[in-house]
Amino acid sequence: MAIALNNGFKMPIIGLGVWRVEGKSIKDLITTAIKMGYRHFDCAAEYKNEAEVGEAFKEAFQSGLVEREDLFITTKLWNSDHGHVLEACKDSMKKLQLEYLDLYLVHFPVATKHTGVGTTSSALDKDGVLEIDTTISLETTWHAMEELVSLGLVRSIGISNFDIFLTRDCLAYSKVKPAVNQIETHPYFQRESLVNFCQNHGISITAHTPLGGAAANTEMFGSVSCLDDPVIKGLGEKYKKTVAQVVLRWSIQRNTVIIPKSSKVERLQENFDVFDFELTNEDMKLINGVDRKYRTNQPAKFWGIDLYA
Repeated sequence: MAIALNNGFKMPIIGLGVWRVEGKSIKDLITTAIKMGYRHFDCAAEYKNEAEVGEAFKEAFQSGLVEREDLFITTKLWNSDHGHVLEACKDSMKKLQLEYLDLYLVHFPVATKHTGVGTTSSALDKDGVLEIDTTISLETTWHAMEELVSLGLVRSIGISNFDIFLTRDCLAYSKVKPAVNQIETHPYFQRESLVNFCQNHGISITAHTPLGGAAANTEMFGSVSCLDDPVIKGLGEKYKKTVAQVVLRWSIQRNTVIIPKSSKVERLQENFDVFDFELTNEDMKLINGVDRKYRTNQPAKFWGIDLYA
């Protein structure tokens, strides 16, 4: 199952995110995922595992497991490389061992102090606050992203973690419209206004935290998980599905792409088995009713500044 982007390319509606997956375990994970049917992989320079992911792709292609055209591969421009878009993109492509990217995203709507292409650092000042580069505008960054399309390095470009106002601005100055906005959205953080705004303007939504981060975000940010919600648990019992499968199905029925992350084989299969049932309109409304407007991914914990304030 795939959605059509605004430029005609197709993007599988479910993919595998590789954030917080250790390099040594990635090869087997990606190989297993491809055999299960995954055709969409979400990467980023900042995840610091592009080289290992690239080795897995290379082996999958060389063994005949899949062809390059069978996969939809995304990676992202890190904050410290906004002034070096072309070099950063080529660096990611080299590590991933790819001749083109299906989708390249601006990871966060902020340029920070440059510390070398591909180093993906988050330099902090003496007070422990992120060093933001005020000389590089998001418009400048976006026009450099557009050049990647002209050069044939990237098929689609997009944004990530942009709110309505920044997305509106991007639409105003873009020559190539963003194909995707990748954001945190799940039952406890539904962001209906942003989702609707993007979809009404031809920008597809990818949910980068479709399960609310679960245990990993609880450990990293001290957040509460929607997987413990009694309403959603009840729907799991009704449909004889896991709570995670109900949440992912809700996301799919919102027409949002999902990239759940897991390093466990059984969870990979569970997350992929969401196409054999459908939530009723009434049950969709039940889940709509549990929204807490609750963000679980809080980089301010590490950067000393709240980009979402």
